[in-house]
Amino acid sequence: MKNRANPNILKVKPYVPGKPIEEVKREFKLKSVIKLASNENPYGPSSKVLRAIATAGRSVNRYPDGGCYELRRELAKRLDVKPEQMVFGCGSDEVIVLALRAFVREGDEVVMAKPSFLVYSIASAAAGARLVEVPLRGLCYDLPAMKAAVTPKTKIVFIGNPDNPSGQYSTKAEVAAFLDGFPSDVLVFFDEAYFEYVRAEDYPDTLALLKSRRNIVVARTFSKLYGLAGLRIGYGVADVEVADLLNRAREPFNVTSVAQAAALAALKDRSYYKKILDETCRQREVVCTGLQKLGLECSRGATNFIQVRTSQDSSALAQALLKKGVIVRDMAVWGLKNYIRVSIGTPSENKRFLKALGEVI
Repeated sequence: MKNRANPNILKVKPYVPGKPIEEVKREFKLKSVIKLASNENPYGPSSKVLRAIATAGRSVNRYPDGGCYELRRELAKRLDVKPEQMVFGCGSDEVIVLALRAFVREGDEVVMAKPSFLVYSIASAAAGARLVEVPLRGLCYDLPAMKAAVTPKTKIVFIGNPDNPSGQYSTKAEVAAFLDGFPSDVLVFFDEAYFEYVRAEDYPDTLALLKSRRNIVVARTFSKLYGLAGLRIGYGVADVEVADLLNRAREPFNVTSVAQAAALAALKDRSYYKKILDETCRQREVVCTGLQKLGLECSRGATNFIQVRTSQDSSALAQALLKKGVIVRDMAVWGLKNYIRVSIGTPSENKRFLKALGEVI
């Protein structure tokens, strides 16, 4: 059937996720496995969120609110934006797809960093776009080079901030310089899936930029800090006209009623998530210090994960850790054969990771 398929689909390299815990248990006959591969919240949602999920579960025989009315109203108030500036998706990944669906035609160009979040290239290739990939400078985005790569054919520039897999962020000054004189008819897509973890004062306020610029989309998610990765819910904020176009590209009922209820409850349980955020930032320093004691280089980024440079092949190292019941992300799929990425887990998980890593290196 390949000769009948959309040729753009044949260009796509399927996304390879981190292995599930149960699969690793079966494969290596292990009783205990920890997963530090997918940048998840290891503590899970709060009790208030779980109660909201249980309540919402009683009405899953009905279609969800396609417009996410209650969640839209709460978020708009929190973010100081208009409700009609928002679009909701099945994770922030879907907001990426909606932007491509709404603005990109066959043969248009999309600019992104390399390496960066794999969904940018996967979704762009599926949309028939020509990928213009700009190498990182060190571990950071080279925004001047990305700006220089924009041509009349460019429709979207993707900026992960902070980025995955490096964990680094572009500063307020760097973003301001990038936007200065930038074409107003090219969409700048800021992917801020990890923005809650950033505590630096020079991190840009992209929502404020929306007040003077109509060509910006800011995407965020409930999958990371809020621990709702399994429910798949994210959102985008844009100019009213842009948001309208994104919503036109959206499938009806794309966000489940359970996901909406959980996200709304998570927003209201601030104290619980502040504790998790504080602990994650503390543990990030613990892991970085432990890695340095092992003689390894790591990117002390601004997210809930760390990219680690090793002296051996990353695939072999990741496999050796699997056998010890520790799942990390092999960066070879990003073209980084001597790097692994590790999510920040609980204190006991982080201790187990560092012990296992010390044994296998």
